[in-house]
Amino acid sequence: MNNIEKKCKEKNVRLTDQRRIIAKVMSDSKEIYGSKDHPDVDELHKRASAIDNKISIATVYRTVKLFEEAGIVEKHDFKGNKARYEKSPDEHHDHLIDINSGEIIEFVDKEIEELQVKVAKKLGYKLVDHKLELYGSKTKK
Repeated sequence: MNNIEKKCKEKNVRLTDQRRIIAKVMSDSKEIYGSKDHPDVDELHKRASAIDNKISIATVYRTVKLFEEAGIVEKHDFKGNKARYEKSPDEHHDHLIDINSGEIIEFVDKEIEELQVKVAKKLGYKLVDHKLELYGSKTKK
């Protein structure tokens, strides 16, 4: 049983055979394609169709929406590009997006996390959640 399939079971999300394939494709994406992989629906459809060519793009859209609403996957809209998805992370991380290549790099920085809490506190708030997306282009060494 893959990670997304387990989360579906925990959250009582019913899995048809096609949903199970989509869950597997999404769970396997980081293991197969690396941590930089945040596939969009078209890419998920391409990967799922390679396993079962009867899976329609509409089925992928509906399944991803179902998983997102259940908190199983997260949707990212990186600067007007197509929506991209990843399994809801067990641990928080932020993203750096290369504006030239589209590469997405996940990172955690203790100083940034502490600074965000400090800024919220300074403004009279308790930080309960955040999303940080940095955009840049690779510098030449």
